[in-house]
Amino acid sequence: MLRYGEHEKELYGGEPDTTNNRMELQAAIQALASLNRACKVVLTTDSQYLRQGIMQWLAGWKRNGWKTAAKQPVKNIDLWQALDEQVARHEIEWRWVKGHSGHPGNERADQLANRGVEEFGKA
Repeated sequence: MLRYGEHEKELYGGEPDTTNNRMELQAAIQALASLNRACKVVLTTDSQYLRQGIMQWLAGWKRNGWKTAAKQPVKNIDLWQALDEQVARHEIEWRWVKGHSGHPGNERADQLANRGVEEFGKA
């Protein structure tokens, strides 16, 4: 869910045979990619995987040739690289909220995610 002032735009989607982590990454990628120009963004997520990946792990993965500290290939590398590309376009403040805690934007995002599962996850 994107919000700028009084304007809102809702995006959703899905893929068959995927994981929650991949969809969390895909949501951030698509939201940032939908912005027509470089923006200051507050990106709110309930995904620790997404938040920690961006704020703690990404720089090390890149420095290590997309390998983890254990010298293993980074999982979901395609999406992390796509997200890294989008992040470079914007000035982003990353915020974490506890899922299902009544945060209005997060609750709406959860509804949209479920809609994506219903419409796209059946293939």
